Amino acid sequence: MLDKLFDPDVVAVIGASRTEGKVGHAVLKNLLQGAGHNVIPINPNVTEILGLKCYADVLDVPEKIDLAVIVVPAAAVPSAMEKCGQAGINYAVVISAGFKEASIEGARLEREVTAIAEKYGIRMVGPNCLGIIDTSSSLNASFAASMAFPGNIAMMSQSGAICTVTLDWADRIGVGFSKFVSLGNKADLAENDFLELFRKDKSTAVIAAYLEGVKDGPRFMEVARNVSREKPIIVVKSGRTAVGSRAVSSHTGTLAGSDAAYNAAFRQSGVIRANSLEEMLDYSRAFSTYPFPRGKKVAILTNAGGLGILTADACYSIGLSISSFEEGTITKLKQKLPEAAGLYNPVDVLGDAGPQLYEHALEVLLADSNVDGIIVLVSPQAMTDVPAIARSLIKMIKISDKPILCNFAGGTRIAAGEELLNKHGIPNYPSSERAVASLKALCDYSSIRIKEYNAPPLRATDRTTARKIIDDAIASGRRTLGLESMGMLEAYGIPVVRSRMAGNLPEVIEACEEIGYPVVMKIISPDISHKTDVGGIKLNLLNAEDVEHAYLAMMSDVKHYMPNAQITGVQVQQMVTGGKEVIIGMDRDLQFGPLLMFGLGGVYVEFLKDVSFAVAPIDDKEAQHMISSIKTYPLIAGVRGEKPSDIKAIIDTLLKVSQLVMDFPCLTEFEINPLMVMPEGKGCLAMDIRMTLRKE
Repeated sequence: MLDKLFDPDVVAVIGASRTEGKVGHAVLKNLLQGAGHNVIPINPNVTEILGLKCYADVLDVPEKIDLAVIVVPAAAVPSAMEKCGQAGINYAVVISAGFKEASIEGARLEREVTAIAEKYGIRMVGPNCLGIIDTSSSLNASFAASMAFPGNIAMMSQSGAICTVTLDWADRIGVGFSKFVSLGNKADLAENDFLELFRKDKSTAVIAAYLEGVKDGPRFMEVARNVSREKPIIVVKSGRTAVGSRAVSSHTGTLAGSDAAYNAAFRQSGVIRANSLEEMLDYSRAFSTYPFPRGKKVAILTNAGGLGILTADACYSIGLSISSFEEGTITKLKQKLPEAAGLYNPVDVLGDAGPQLYEHALEVLLADSNVDGIIVLVSPQAMTDVPAIARSLIKMIKISDKPILCNFAGGTRIAAGEELLNKHGIPNYPSSERAVASLKALCDYSSIRIKEYNAPPLRATDRTTARKIIDDAIASGRRTLGLESMGMLEAYGIPVVRSRMAGNLPEVIEACEEIGYPVVMKIISPDISHKTDVGGIKLNLLNAEDVEHAYLAMMSDVKHYMPNAQITGVQVQQMVTGGKEVIIGMDRDLQFGPLLMFGLGGVYVEFLKDVSFAVAPIDDKEAQHMISSIKTYPLIAGVRGEKPSDIKAIIDTLLKVSQLVMDFPCLTEFEINPLMVMPEGKGCLAMDIRMTLRKE
């Protein structure tokens, strides 16, 4: 439950210091400013600090200690943790740095400290962290410059600097927090533990996080799905451009950087991703202040036409709808607004509008069933009474069951209005674009909190055959499989093109005669990823003479481009026409596991990069989302009189691939390219396959 971590009766500071400016002094001083905690300094070299009796060792303290805050040098932390265990202490916050973030020796020390904590059942925050804060219990077990204001936002961060920046920002404008956690190196307690804690915490309504990574990706998704139904989770994930260091050979592996996995995992688990610290703070304030909208229809109220147009553009570009007002709304607006006012969204009350006009317009707009949320814009004209308008808006916002977001635009002349809003816990967004983005986050969460997560369907498969193909490859030392492994797909019920393998020209011609012309020839080589690039595919061969010429040309081309490639044969396939080529792939992400990819296939996938991702396993709704979210989806759905492709067949194949890659963790990369999708009702055919097996 971690209750005593945030509300301890007795707190010991191991490494407490008399010296101003030292961490051990700052932590002790912060703890003493709280109420309800007995604070005990631990330092063998002194007998008193800040008027408190100082003990040489936690084992000397006669009282039961609930929480130890450790600020000694890294080399001394194992000994301190051992004594905490002997003293029966259940929780520790290790602020000390110099662990895995610093060196190999630091990593060894961290493992030692963690093992000691596990031995005694101590739950540990850190090491290398700022500390923790709980405003409900007045606990400030950190070296932050100030205590957080009370509020309903719980914040956790892997960066101590992000913690101090956020606290300083909040201190300036009076934003409050329920709990504040610096995660540090996450040697024990991590984001999943605190997500579960914040879910149960009655003082927390909003969860914000700065993360550089997650410890357990699948568990994170499971926990976040449960938590996000009850409370919004907003995450800034840094390291967006980081990619895995291992070599990749498939299109999927090339395109699926770690950020794609995080995007997919967040979306699939109800986490709202913020693109910056600024966005995270904007969204957090919105969630801590406003009710959730019922839909995405927005009304804009302004005293400046240009601001209204910019806001409307921002709404459109981000996926919000500009409300079409009911006829009665227009009539009611006309009753008090000037004749020159704009009535048809954006509603422009003109530059000389006072608080009464703003209030009248707001009342009318809030009553319109076609309005789910409102953005109010105020620009400082010479005649604008900014504080009076702010007071009117505050009154309306506090009684409204729809979100009303404010953009008092400007600097010096809107400062008084902004100060009034902050005083009442209402954010003023410095730009209309930031207000629109925050409203979009509110709208998105309205869908997230009612989203259902279904268990993926399990299909009948022939795992024995699939297992044998993999075992045979491993036994022969092969880690990359191509066309020769089409049986993997057949074992999972995925339709494949009629084909035969051949080792030489006579066998190729025999295979062609058996399959029937026209045919396709493809080179089989574990060393060749992209056959087209080296002349390894020959299309639309109509007779034996075509086949002979194509075979000789293909072997010559491949030898020219890749003279050292191992060629194991040729795959002869029936020539299939009349369909659309798509790609289905998988790259096994280090954090989240199998990351599925879908997009247009063939040779265009790397150039267009129009692909979607999802973490396996997936259900049919997620498969549909993968298909419909690519930009070129209309080409599959049918445009300008074309028949739609068989989307149900694609969904079925995605679900089967999802099951296959979950069944075989040894697959690090997997790709069907192309999957030829025929018109609606005609199914699909896998034309080519490539798999990479993990090296033991």
